[in-house]
Order: sequence, then structure tokens, then C-alpha cells
Amino acid sequence: MTKFTLSDLEKIIEERIAASSEESYTARLIEKGITISSKKLGEEAVETIIAANGGDKAEIIKESADLLYHLLVVLRATNISVADVMAELEARTKQSGLAEKASRSDQK
Repeated sequence: MTKFTLSDLEKIIEERIAASSEESYTARLIEKGITISSKKLGEEAVETIIAANGGDKAEIIKESADLLYHLLVVLRATNISVADVMAELEARTKQSGLAEKASRSDQK
């Protein structure tokens, strides 16, 4: 099992943003703005869904990696850290998923 974490990926993304957009895809995404980064995240989410429905484990893994990368780029573009997201997840584990969903004010 790998010891590579989302925090490691977050650090790499930060390093790549510092490079020129001619040398770094990550820097180019950030330079193009949140709309482009978000669109790419959405595309990767759809591709992950298609892979999951197809049942090809290797393809699901590849698309999930793309999805996680693009999610972290969007988080960075909006100044949200992996730690912020993990804190939210940790807070949610204090109750059942059904109770947590029921407590949200945006439930209809």
C-alpha cells in the first residue's frame, strides 16, 4: 500500500502552481480561472461515473485519480485546504450519515 496522501498531492499542486504555465498543466489550470478548473472537475466526475458503471477496475482507478487531482486544484483555486475538508468529514462522523443529512438546512 502506498504512503502517498492527499496532503502530498496538495503540496505537489502548490509547487506546480509556482511554475510557469508553459511548463505546468496545474499552473495553466489555475491561470485560466475557477470556471475552467471547475469544468474540468465536472468532466472528470462524469468520466469516473462512466468507468464505475463499466466495471473496469483499472479504469475506475485512473479516472478516480484524475478526479481527486482536479478536486484539489479547485480547492486550491478557492483557497480551501485538504485539512479544511477533512475537518468537515471528521465533524460528520460524530453522527450517522442519515442524521447528518437530515440536519442540513438545505434538505428539501
